[in-house]
Amino acid sequence: MKKHHTLYVCQSCAYSSPRWVGRCPNCGAWNSFIEEAPAARDARKSKKAGRSRARSLAEIQPSPEPRSSTHIPELDRVLGGGIVPGSVVLVGGDPGIGKSTLMMQMAAETHADRTLYITGEESLQQIRLRADRLEKRPTEGILLLAETDLEQISSEVETLRPSLIVVDSIQTMYRPGLESTPGSVSQVREATALFMRLAKENNIAVFLVGHVTKEGLLAGPRVVEHMVDTVLQFEGDRQYPYRILRAVKNRFGSTNEIGIFEMRDGGLEEVANPSEVFLSERSSGTSGSSVVAAIEGTRPLLLELQALVAPTSYGVPQRTATGFDTRRLQMLLAVLERRVGLHVGQYDVFVNVAGGVRIDEPGADLGMALSIVSSLRDRPVDASSVVVGEVGLGGEIRRVYQMEKRLSEAAKLGFRRVVIPARTPARGIGGGTIEIVEVETLEQAIGELLGS
Repeated sequence: MKKHHTLYVCQSCAYSSPRWVGRCPNCGAWNSFIEEAPAARDARKSKKAGRSRARSLAEIQPSPEPRSSTHIPELDRVLGGGIVPGSVVLVGGDPGIGKSTLMMQMAAETHADRTLYITGEESLQQIRLRADRLEKRPTEGILLLAETDLEQISSEVETLRPSLIVVDSIQTMYRPGLESTPGSVSQVREATALFMRLAKENNIAVFLVGHVTKEGLLAGPRVVEHMVDTVLQFEGDRQYPYRILRAVKNRFGSTNEIGIFEMRDGGLEEVANPSEVFLSERSSGTSGSSVVAAIEGTRPLLLELQALVAPTSYGVPQRTATGFDTRRLQMLLAVLERRVGLHVGQYDVFVNVAGGVRIDEPGADLGMALSIVSSLRDRPVDASSVVVGEVGLGGEIRRVYQMEKRLSEAAKLGFRRVVIPARTPARGIGGGTIEIVEVETLEQAIGELLGS
């Protein structure tokens, strides 16, 4: 017989039900319910800190916590300036992308009094081999613990009192009192809650490494992302050496900053000038290619957008995008068809952002549209030109923000001309060494760079 008061919890959204159901009524996921016994709910008890009382906001004195640097400038940039004591950071990414490598480098570079590296997937010898491969000199300040039992981990943390904890990974941790398996909704939630309590009560910074699903989302309940202070996403194509660290959530800094790394034999190395790196293999005189000036946070990036337009071999033309939003690609094709008069309905269109980078901002619209027209007409875009602008549904070119940084980056890399939206304030950019061409419509921009 089933125990009384047993609940069933959805692994996708943490919705609870008194009985098992095949499809979650909240999120619609199939076969996602697991049993959660009363012991699981009783286990969610933290230490009592006494009776709480309401206090006036005016009587609460601010106590700014000094950040500690990771001595990895790209990681500090994404974190908002460094590690905040007592914060919990969740780091996610595809398998093999470099999460454990980044965490080991951070543990070795951070000048913390004592760092506890908890591994649930590798042995201590494997961790040492990684440290040797990264050429990180062994230090007494890094302590390794191969354990997945949360009660044992909690006891060890209370004894050691480290200043930094790395957990690799949160999906392997489990509480013995719960009947569910490690990685389930209840176990991941309980493990996160435990490390949250340890971080806040002991003022310890905690980094949690998380798995991702096949859709690229962080595995486990979404409530985990709400619980932690910062969520970092490690992105990149494993076929390319470049990795992008992006802040999805950050209570202590901006979510617009990115860090760019290059994976090498000795680990992850920072990319000082990403624009020059991403354009290093660009070939001039080839149709279907243009350079755009994009902004990621406060950092300008020059990226090459490629397009290939070919007659379709199927009844329905293909629309394939790598590193670019497919829905935005279809919108640009509709604007080219309706506002410019280009017939692309009988052509397959393939677009790509070179270097394995993904770009989401509207300022790349004009560059992508010009790459498509360039491939369709088999006319190369001027290799010394950079384009910036958002394309509206009426075929107009709209202004984008932080234009000065974009133009300064283009001038620094030797580009001679920039096509920008009309009425954009851009005086004194590039010291007069770069020509600024203002356009109002997509058709005008095509005429400037590809001819009528």
